[in-house]
Amino acid sequence: MHRKAKARQAELVQENKELRAKLKQRERLLFGRKSEQSNGKTLKADSDKDQTRKRGQQPGAVGHGRRRHDNLQVKEEVYDLSEDAKCCPRCGRPFDLFPGTQDSELVEVEVMAHIRRIKRKQYKRTCSCQNLPAISTANGPDKLIPKGAYGDSVWVQVLLDKFLSYRPTYRFLESLKLVGLNIAQGTITDGLKRLSPLFQPIYHQIIAKNQTEKHWHADETRWLIFKEIQGKTGYRWYLWVFKSASTLVYIMDKSRSSKVPKNHLKDAEEVILSVDRYSAYKALAKDKDGSIRLAFCWAHVRRDFLNLAKDWPKLEDWAMGWVKEIGTLYCLNGHRSEVGDDSPQFPQAEKRLHKAVDHMSKQCEKELKKKEIHPACKKVLNSLKRHWPGLTIFVDHPEIPMDNNAAERALRGPVVGRKNFYGSGSLWSGELAATLFTIFQTLKLWDINPKSWLQAFLRACAENGGQPLEEDVSSFLPWTMTTLDRQTYSRPLQPHDTS
Repeated sequence: MHRKAKARQAELVQENKELRAKLKQRERLLFGRKSEQSNGKTLKADSDKDQTRKRGQQPGAVGHGRRRHDNLQVKEEVYDLSEDAKCCPRCGRPFDLFPGTQDSELVEVEVMAHIRRIKRKQYKRTCSCQNLPAISTANGPDKLIPKGAYGDSVWVQVLLDKFLSYRPTYRFLESLKLVGLNIAQGTITDGLKRLSPLFQPIYHQIIAKNQTEKHWHADETRWLIFKEIQGKTGYRWYLWVFKSASTLVYIMDKSRSSKVPKNHLKDAEEVILSVDRYSAYKALAKDKDGSIRLAFCWAHVRRDFLNLAKDWPKLEDWAMGWVKEIGTLYCLNGHRSEVGDDSPQFPQAEKRLHKAVDHMSKQCEKELKKKEIHPACKKVLNSLKRHWPGLTIFVDHPEIPMDNNAAERALRGPVVGRKNFYGSGSLWSGELAATLFTIFQTLKLWDINPKSWLQAFLRACAENGGQPLEEDVSSFLPWTMTTLDRQTYSRPLQPHDTS
């Protein structure tokens, strides 16, 4: 009975420790910092001065210098002395004009709403020919929305402000009131719905280009769409992202299941997908029977050890030791990328990386064989071992990053938008959001100015009668447009180009 009582006491002590750890985890998730950046007080390893990196410009780093604005238009203003100041205040003799001026510059931004009053000249017939109109009127400018009251520049600003700057529509309209323009929000909503089909040909071409790549970063996040769909409970949808070297595709879907990546990558063969450890991607790889390899994210593994250190203070030193090992892998892999595969230093850099990876693998096996290993440590190490083949793809493929941060950064803007305008009020608006996120972020990958591109694209649609450009959109795709067009769209839009 004594032995049973001691065993029961040990079980209760262990259960108490596990419950305390779970409580810490819940408190951290509910009240803790959302970022993994430390304030220097959370963990012991962070308090080490050698580990701390000061904020701001680092000593010895090359700065960008003073920013230049040579691309901006220049308006000269000449300031002269008053007539009384052009002569000597004592004797009254006039000053001679000194050659040259003392120059300085100020950058200004002027936002102004104006009305384009269209006057179409009319001509009256002077002949007696039959079946002809008595008065001929000149054609006016092509309108993006037939009979619409707002020009291209208004819709350019609306689209960029909402889907590139992620600002709610009502805030944008409030800012327009400051320059004297009052537009009803219903007008903007109706206009966006009518403009939505114009972007579909571009969106589908970007998706087709994305599907031909050999490496992607993928991730997903929730998105609210307040539309009742038959067979679906609630308003939670999901925004998926697939980022390749040349394109960035967002897909809005009501499901978080594996059918979304399976459908998008249905024709992919012998490719690599950088992801987190979500089961949908594992189902995709299993369904493709090895033709898609999953490169798992080391940032998520690092997060496992950081969370372990926070939830189990007595295991902090052990967990931070592994965090340091992961940091070493990042450092060695970064050095290998810096020297380049054509450098004589590359073999040595690669050898050091292989050695560090092998050491970590052996250390993991060694720790798991210990009988006294803590259950929380065992859980984290088992996950590390289970995902090891995907975690080490970067070793033999230097072009593959160690983490999936590229996909998470690609979702950062939409997440800001999700918080600002709280998702979408209808299905068409959610699909428009995914479409324009795709177009604008792909343009930025090619260093194309979204405003310059959007102005030219909407003008082409207006000249097409406000209809989508179904026949040929190659002149608006970064990888098929001419070099001259790419240079033109890369420059900021000039004031005289707007309408």
